[in-house]
Amino acid sequence: MKEIFKGEFAGRTLSIKARYLAEQADGAALVTYGETMVLVTVVSLKTGRDGIDFLPLTVDYQEMTYAAGKIPGGFFKREGRPNEREILTSRMIDRSIRPLIPKGYNFETQIVANVLSLDTDNDPAVAAMIGASAALVMSDVPFKGPVAGVRVGRSAGQLVCNPGAEALKESDFNIFLTGRKITPGTRGRDFDVNLVMLEGEAKEIAEDDLVDAINAGLEAMRPIIELQDQMRRKIGKEKRTIAEATVDEGLTKMVADTVTAGLQEAYRTPRKQERYAMIDALRDKAVKTCAVKTSPDDDSAPVPDPALVSQVLRSFETLDRSILREKILREKRRIDGRSFTDIRPISSEVGLLPRVHGSALFNRGETQALAAMTLGTSSDEQRIDFIGGEERRAFILHYNFPPYSVGEAKRLGSPGRREIGHGNLARRALSAVLPPAETFPYTIRIVSEILSSNGSSSMATVCGGCLSLMDGGVPIKAPVGGIAMGLLQEGDEVVILSDILGDEDHAGDMDFKVCGTKEGVTAMQMDIKIDNLTEEILRRALGQAREGRIHIIDRMLETLAASRSDISLYAPRITTVKVKPEKVRDVIGSGGKNIRQIVSETGVTIDVEDDGTVTIASADAEAAARAVAMVRWLTEEAEIGKIYTGTVKKVVDFGAFVEILPGTEGLVHISQLAKNRVNKVTDVVNEGDEIMVKVLEIDKQGKIRLSRKEALGANVS
Repeated sequence: MKEIFKGEFAGRTLSIKARYLAEQADGAALVTYGETMVLVTVVSLKTGRDGIDFLPLTVDYQEMTYAAGKIPGGFFKREGRPNEREILTSRMIDRSIRPLIPKGYNFETQIVANVLSLDTDNDPAVAAMIGASAALVMSDVPFKGPVAGVRVGRSAGQLVCNPGAEALKESDFNIFLTGRKITPGTRGRDFDVNLVMLEGEAKEIAEDDLVDAINAGLEAMRPIIELQDQMRRKIGKEKRTIAEATVDEGLTKMVADTVTAGLQEAYRTPRKQERYAMIDALRDKAVKTCAVKTSPDDDSAPVPDPALVSQVLRSFETLDRSILREKILREKRRIDGRSFTDIRPISSEVGLLPRVHGSALFNRGETQALAAMTLGTSSDEQRIDFIGGEERRAFILHYNFPPYSVGEAKRLGSPGRREIGHGNLARRALSAVLPPAETFPYTIRIVSEILSSNGSSSMATVCGGCLSLMDGGVPIKAPVGGIAMGLLQEGDEVVILSDILGDEDHAGDMDFKVCGTKEGVTAMQMDIKIDNLTEEILRRALGQAREGRIHIIDRMLETLAASRSDISLYAPRITTVKVKPEKVRDVIGSGGKNIRQIVSETGVTIDVEDDGTVTIASADAEAAARAVAMVRWLTEEAEIGKIYTGTVKKVVDFGAFVEILPGTEGLVHISQLAKNRVNKVTDVVNEGDEIMVKVLEIDKQGKIRLSRKEALGANVS
């Protein structure tokens, strides 16, 4: 029987229908918010996968084109591979859900979110996040939820939760966050809502304003958390039990005795590859020493017992993590000897690639990013077709993470969700400081090649990408830096780490990436692994991130103090000409004839927009000037008193029709052909003749009266 649960969410009604659709799934929720409807299902197989130490979870968010009353493009007329927004939304749901399914749950699990109906004022990503939590809550999958998602913006100084599309355009930030129910609550409440995941972009927002926005979003989630609790109590299935991993204390002690000293030595080794080699050798030693059973009568070489190997590896990983955390918390010392607030050594270069329009190499510790920037025209814009409409991007950033950057050899393939996510974060971080199209009418593409990685490669992309813009002469508003913050918490002891290494991220409790200028934050991304991230910790982390970010920007400015005064010699010179919209057809010409002629004669690239914006691009300034002149000639309008050289198109008894501009003709009356009396028009002019004429009058109907007599002997500049 269908069950409906309703609640108020950011001033609108949100409903969750259960036992209604997809009843063979382990959990299914139809979330309706306004006229946006998202069906989210969860299926978890009944047989676990042996020999794995991770959660085999897949999240797929799909936007069905019929949801917006559209038919897909292309030959097959059906949805294909996921677009960027679908991938990023899938990733947000995954990052929010995955930490809340208990460790040791090894059943193949899939969450599918299908957008069935879409209106522009109610975000399907919000509905999908809530639906994923609701489906898990009513399923038998163990889940430390419920969670809820919310988008927060600010318009006219007022915080707005779940703003519509138009309101979001006016907002000075766009933040998506998820929160989780934590009991018992504080301040006399039954429960608190603590931050689980955060990401977004902003126009140099102050850190205190960011915290206020997060608090507002977490507070707005409370009714939806309570709604899911009602669902759980009424229709939630009994959760599966997770078999506690048996701990052989004797085996655990044997592993510790075998490798502890070696691990402690490894974490005194600052270079990543040397450290990893030591840890790999110790892992092998633990298996060979502790996972074999030998008989006194067996003379053969000892062979690891498969039943013991997994236990040994589990004990090793637990010990490995605890030794690193102990080193930081107790010894107050990081792997590379830095203090908690120190930033790794920074160096950078610009102009490395001579034919590239802008380039930069950014080094921070063992992380190295090469950023290459290319300038193009409006025809190079990225056009992304979403179900809500088409998005055109004049700024594109691609992040590549080749296997050699971490000392591995793997097949190169298409970018994965991680690469797309990191590239999107860096693009958001830099978008806030780019010049408007009116003053810098270029399409900009940055490609970040991660050449070496030991933590914070996405933040190195932000820094390297910013320097490549400056090297390419892009007049950015202010330089942008990025830093990744970490957290270790044991009881009341809290340590916030600036500029974390990969190992510190793995063993830590938080990964918080913060990008911005010296004035404020432009992008952020956070993943939390603990339950009790307080507002105090958040404010401390943001303050420490700000100090680190300013330090990084200062090091960047030592390499290049400001954007170069001009763009590269190899970049196209773009000139923008504005014509009346009704003149666009004159520029294009019949079947594109006029544009082809301009391109053929000048070699420029030319783009014409419906609003009358004509963009001309060429590395040759003289060719660009000729093209501009041709466009102006094609679209020029006759002016009274101006003298033109025109072509006689038709001769009649009473005068001659002369084309003075493309498609613009006027009449030279026989009385205006010469200073003396003219008896016959053909005595003075014939069809095809070029003559000078002066515009005498343009009437209300646009008819033009010309005079050859007035033009004779006139001074023409």
